[in-house]
Amino acid sequence: MPRISIPTIEQSLAASKPLLAAVQQQLGVVPNLMKLVGQSPVALEGYLSLNGALAKGKLNVQLRESIALTVAEYNGCDYCLSAHDYLARNVAKLGNDEIDSARSGHASDTRADAALHFAQRVAETRGHVDDADLATLRVAGFDDASIIEIVVTVALNVLTNYINNVAQTDIDFPKVHARIAA
Repeated sequence: MPRISIPTIEQSLAASKPLLAAVQQQLGVVPNLMKLVGQSPVALEGYLSLNGALAKGKLNVQLRESIALTVAEYNGCDYCLSAHDYLARNVAKLGNDEIDSARSGHASDTRADAALHFAQRVAETRGHVDDADLATLRVAGFDDASIIEIVVTVALNVLTNYINNVAQTDIDFPKVHARIAA
């Protein structure tokens, strides 16, 4: 049972309803995370705005979903693992091996592998990466804008990991559990 209530769409605050309607239109459903974050319309607006902006950025959906899986595994967020496993399969079209590798912070593609390793390091060090971490990323072909987007993608996923871990949000996707509890 969640520790923070998850309202129905009808029970949601008036300021959140148009945002939740947009989620419904885009996804066909309103995940529990969105209804939960909708308890604060400004938080929901901020989350959706940042997520939408990243979708227009330099990182493709496959890499963004892989980063989400890496970070969710590191933070032991079953809700986010479940959601991003679903999105990785159905939106990013990643296969089982790619998803499994991403959860461990790896990818078969050397460029993606460098990004996932860096994302893992950002999470582990709370952003205090060393020069070698950045150098490896640059050698793999990432420019400064891409590096910023990787860090922002990590931060956005840490945000949702923490919200879901605090709230113990009911999982409304096929369930996936972290290999090691955070």
